[in-house]
Amino acid sequence: MSGGPVRIAVEGCGHGTLHSIYASVARSAKLRGWEGVDLVIICGDFQAVRNSFDLNCMSVPPKYREIGDFHEYYSGRRLAPYPTIFIGGNHEACNHNWELYYGGWAAPNIYYMGAANVVRFGPLRIAGLSGIWKGYNYRKPHHERIPYSPDDVKSAYHIREWDVRKLLQLRTQVDIGLSHDWPRKIEWLGDWKTLFAKKVHFEKDARDGSLGSPAARYVLDRLRPPFWFSAHLHVKFAATVTHKAQSASDEIKANSAAQSATPIIPKNDDEIDLDMDDGDEQPASVAIEGLSKPTEDLRAQLPTSFLKRKVPERNITLPTEIYNQTTQFLALDKCLAHREFLQLLEVVPTEATPVERPFSLQYDKEWLAITRVFAKELIDGSPNESLSEDKGERYYRPLIEQEETWVESNLIKSGRMGIPEDFAITAPAYDAAEGLMPRGQPVIYKNPHTQSFCDLIQIPNAFQPSADELAVWEGRTSVTTQFDDHVYVSGRGASHRGRGRGSSRGGRGSGRGQRR
Repeated sequence: MSGGPVRIAVEGCGHGTLHSIYASVARSAKLRGWEGVDLVIICGDFQAVRNSFDLNCMSVPPKYREIGDFHEYYSGRRLAPYPTIFIGGNHEACNHNWELYYGGWAAPNIYYMGAANVVRFGPLRIAGLSGIWKGYNYRKPHHERIPYSPDDVKSAYHIREWDVRKLLQLRTQVDIGLSHDWPRKIEWLGDWKTLFAKKVHFEKDARDGSLGSPAARYVLDRLRPPFWFSAHLHVKFAATVTHKAQSASDEIKANSAAQSATPIIPKNDDEIDLDMDDGDEQPASVAIEGLSKPTEDLRAQLPTSFLKRKVPERNITLPTEIYNQTTQFLALDKCLAHREFLQLLEVVPTEATPVERPFSLQYDKEWLAITRVFAKELIDGSPNESLSEDKGERYYRPLIEQEETWVESNLIKSGRMGIPEDFAITAPAYDAAEGLMPRGQPVIYKNPHTQSFCDLIQIPNAFQPSADELAVWEGRTSVTTQFDDHVYVSGRGASHRGRGRGSSRGGRGSGRGQRR
């Protein structure tokens, strides 16, 4: 079958339950009279846990850790029945995801979108942003490395301005946008009364403007896709964002959300109830972390340096090539019994591009050009380093156009835009003999897909472990950590790495192959 809309299944938080998700998709498709779906999209908390050591790199208390079933797809015992893409959330095997920063195969037929990405699936163009919003880490580089501290395991999931900046360079229309966290203020554009009745603790954060992700909202307001899907807050919620019409010179304020909306009451005809116990599930942490607000009198007594800095408004130019004026937003729950976690729908692509089924994943010309431009300034090191200054569209646009010409000449003309199905096992697959709580973290693994991607577009691989790092961990499967005294004991107990808590985080550099 060719042409026509693309049939997709969107799922909220995965939480390592692929067997149940795929069974639910098959049953829902059958109820609709479909033979299946073209694509499954999972909106974060996917938990691509390959083995028990990966669990030690996931921000989940030990008593809630479960190995899940991803390892069966990773090892080849099972094959995903549908092409599947996913973004990262705040409960992931961050060491595994880090191997695929630019995106790549987590398992055969299962593609991780990376920290930020734009890919094509058949006639659809899909943009994704992984992670959740924490403002205090937004302008830091991606500095977290094995072995992770307790802080690293959490901050590894935090959205970085660098990745958002790349998405904001897009000047052409996408069909679908993905974020784990909800775009900020989206709750006011749907049936918020019903939402607050279901989740009473949301209202306070919504009214003080702290619910959701400003970064996701920046990207939504810029890209204006017909569909935007999220998860994270473990509730189904729908909204409509009606964007104003724009001319070539129009700009929007990225920190504002003054969009009109038509409330939509959530409805789900396709949700499947699974016989799964929710009793041991960790409560969702939906409130924004932070201290209570001081009174105005106390605030006035603080020195100027203690006052919260005002975030400057970001002017985002609206290219005429981004013409869609309505975004249908949908957030979904996690895959558990009596939860609204699944939605099947048919998406009509914005471009009438004839593509034959079965569809496959393709690289995106504009995104590859953006990646080539930004790879030259990528900072991969200490949390104390600063990101390079955002030089603005006037600076980046001619560089991106130049790189688009390079992509056209070097990749498109030679037919190399298909994402190669080059998955390779890097870490050992789960062995039940390990138990669920082994002591230590995994070592660093090289991922050949990331290397081949960097080779393809001719950029340096900043995520390749150094020769020194690989030599330290050669022949080992884990690194034992002792967080209480801030000492790392590596491998067979041969070396100790002082963590330090000074202004430069002490001995962190030597423990990371001196990557600064």
